[in-house]
Amino acid sequence: MTPLIETQNLRLAYGGRTVLHDVNIKIDRGEIVTIVGPNGSGKSSLLRALIGAIRPLEGTVKRAEGLRIGYVPQSLAIDATLPLTVSRFLNLPVRVSDEVAAAALADAGLADLGQRQLGALSGGQFQRVLLARALLQQPDILILDEATQGLDQPGSAKFYQQIDAVRRTRGCAVLMVSHDLHVVMAASDRVLCLNGHVCCEGTPQVVADAPEYRALFGTGTQGALALYRHEHDHSHSHDHDHKHDHDHEPHKHEEPAA
Repeated sequence: MTPLIETQNLRLAYGGRTVLHDVNIKIDRGEIVTIVGPNGSGKSSLLRALIGAIRPLEGTVKRAEGLRIGYVPQSLAIDATLPLTVSRFLNLPVRVSDEVAAAALADAGLADLGQRQLGALSGGQFQRVLLARALLQQPDILILDEATQGLDQPGSAKFYQQIDAVRRTRGCAVLMVSHDLHVVMAASDRVLCLNGHVCCEGTPQVVADAPEYRALFGTGTQGALALYRHEHDHSHSHDHDHKHDHDHEPHKHEEPAA
């Protein structure tokens, strides 16, 4: 299977200072991969290199031919008083058909909110609008840069459940940077832990137990992982015919917009 994105000996630098080195990763079709790491570890820089926004100092980034990428940012500042509906927002700057917009909203969990004003949405609803926008071009891979930054823990868990549902229905891969590891882990097939390089990687539980991870995040995170544990009764051979069993469904709550 040809990876969607693959890096070989990637090195990134700003102003002569190396922020990432010796990064060798690949993202396969249909899998969810989460990137974690402390502030300044190179997480967002890696995403920018993968989408072609910055050039590597050394190494290569290979993308599958014709790769379609959907991007969900941390946030997007929009004046709450601006009279703009969800449907109109999805048609900016390029108009899409009503069918495509409706399908994207449905997959993002907002089937009935096309005529709602953007300023009236909760924080979780607005993030799902950004998700719907990323789905308009039928992406092969969704890339999310801390897309739950403004949500509380239950709201983050619900958003990532939506991402998992999108992966299942559309078959796209998902690559996300997370600031809240124990919530994201419930839907991740693999986790990459960065701190200037790839400290450790593997299934969520493998990374949670790794000494490198614990040195960065402490042992207290393990307690939170128990709540959102991901039961692995399948292999990770990248055939992606996975069965996901999630213990302890998170509370259905969203963080209201500030």
